[in-house]
Amino acid sequence: QVDLVESGGGSVQTGGSLILSCADSDYAFSNRNMAWFRQAPGKQREEVARITATGGITYYTESVKGRFTITRDNAKNTMYLQMNSLKPEDTAVYYCAAGGPFVAGASWPFWGQGTQVTVSS
Repeated sequence: QVDLVESGGGSVQTGGSLILSCADSDYAFSNRNMAWFRQAPGKQREEVARITATGGITYYTESVKGRFTITRDNAKNTMYLQMNSLKPEDTAVYYCAAGGPFVAGASWPFWGQGTQVTVSS
């Protein structure tokens, strides 16, 4: 059973950093592509970054390139999102997702419950 649990959210000031984690209890974690999404109030959910099962290929949405880094540790069944130089527009609930194809606009079958990130100016 896939059970994704995000942690690491919080409140920071502009320019600050946070590290989000997504832990998965399922044995097949290392076989699945993973992704981070976010949803700000009144806006549609958007994909932030994704990573292949082996971690060898990553994708970032344009607005976070150079600031965010997605990684994974398959030995720990955990994915991470290092967020630097945070901006108020990064404020959102961040969700991890698992098991989707490595393409834009894909449907992801497994989701975490979300963690709030708030960036104040």
